[in-house]
Amino acid sequence: MTRFVSLPVEEWDPDLRAQLQVDTAPIPDVSRRILGVYANAPELAKPFFEFEHKFWQGFTLRPRLREMLRLRIAFHNQCRSCMAMRFEPALEDGLTEDTVCSLEKPVEAPDLTDAERAALKYADLAATNHLAIDDELIDNLRQYYSEQEIIEICMLCAYCTGFGRFAAVYHAVEDLPESYRDTSERTAPWSADHTERVVVPL
Repeated sequence: MTRFVSLPVEEWDPDLRAQLQVDTAPIPDVSRRILGVYANAPELAKPFFEFEHKFWQGFTLRPRLREMLRLRIAFHNQCRSCMAMRFEPALEDGLTEDTVCSLEKPVEAPDLTDAERAALKYADLAATNHLAIDDELIDNLRQYYSEQEIIEICMLCAYCTGFGRFAAVYHAVEDLPESYRDTSERTAPWSADHTERVVVPL
């Protein structure tokens, strides 16, 4: 059950409602519930969602890699909605559930590249032990990525870690596939229990 009030669309600030095009856009129910939480603070929500739109449009990193990093961090955060979602551009870029299963043990996964493993190692530490990120790890990233791409990885991980933790706190699970609603135990996006996903346009 969502821990904060999720405002119904008719109670939203009109400008926020227009900005997010909630009356016309194909938005999944779980996303509407999440947006309704943010709608409680419209003067923060409006610039935040403007930032978020430009943020996702500004990457040069492939959507597939971005989604892998997002899902790995979602596991560390134990954010159910984050784990259940699959962003449509990543699916169009070749992300499969086999790829997601490889995220359980990235070091051992034969279908991941060394570049992907390097980025996932950074994501793991950014989400769990950021002070352990050292010069050696950054130098390893430089073997595979430009300086711009490294900053993109760092900013993506910062965004997913911080706002993913907020998402875990507000706990919008009512509209998720049933296997994601039980929060009595830890779960993972690669768990065999999860046979349904929520595809989100971005």
